[in-house]
Amino acid sequence: MPFVEKERYKISSRCRLHPENDLYRDQEQHKMHVDINEWRCGYCKKTFYEEKYLDKHFDNRHYDLLNVSHSKCLADVCGALHCDLVLDSVPHKTKCNPAATGRNKHLCESLADSCFPVNEGPSALRLNEFLLRQFCDAHTCSGGRKPFSKGGKKETSTLYVIISVLVLMLLALFYIFMYLYQRGIKRGSQGLKHISKSGQKKSTSMSTSSLLLRIYIHDFVGDSCFRNGDSTAVPTIAHGIPLFITSIFIRITRH
Repeated sequence: MPFVEKERYKISSRCRLHPENDLYRDQEQHKMHVDINEWRCGYCKKTFYEEKYLDKHFDNRHYDLLNVSHSKCLADVCGALHCDLVLDSVPHKTKCNPAATGRNKHLCESLADSCFPVNEGPSALRLNEFLLRQFCDAHTCSGGRKPFSKGGKKETSTLYVIISVLVLMLLALFYIFMYLYQRGIKRGSQGLKHISKSGQKKSTSMSTSSLLLRIYIHDFVGDSCFRNGDSTAVPTIAHGIPLFITSIFIRITRH
């Protein structure tokens, strides 16, 4: 019993919960679970598919090895210790029997007094109080206190585990999405800066080209024709265009 081991208390042989008083203790020690579908008798080495068939084998072939004079079956005190709640994970609603409840409570209190006498020290006193509050007080038809109301073993719910895993996965996906989103924003801003700089360079080069074009036209043709609207300037322009193109090419090659 875990609560007894925690207190490091040695149970007296007078207690019905003492291992030596277990009628089937020797048989349990001779059960060998070899594989998932293989059980072996420790007395005669015979194998069985299930544990229940091994138990029947013990009753039929090795019943004479039981010490029926000094030992008792621990199942006799299961009602007092609420073994049904431990064996059956899903509680069933049944009508409470006041007489049976009273007998189980009386048996539970006698176990507390015989196994943990209050005059044997602080550990025995704490264990006696624990057994009374955790087990004996739960024997009632009023529907108040339940067994193992405090200090009992907590079982992890499967649904709780599934929800926890899903929450962790969603958090991981959320942080990945935020990282990719921030990375995309930075790349987009850098691309816009690059495009704006390219546009500025193109506009600067276009304005420079137009300015050079006006200078060359002014050098080779003259601006009087544009101001006076002289028709004789058309041949002059036509003859000056090849010289204009040649000049541009020479200046480019020099640079």
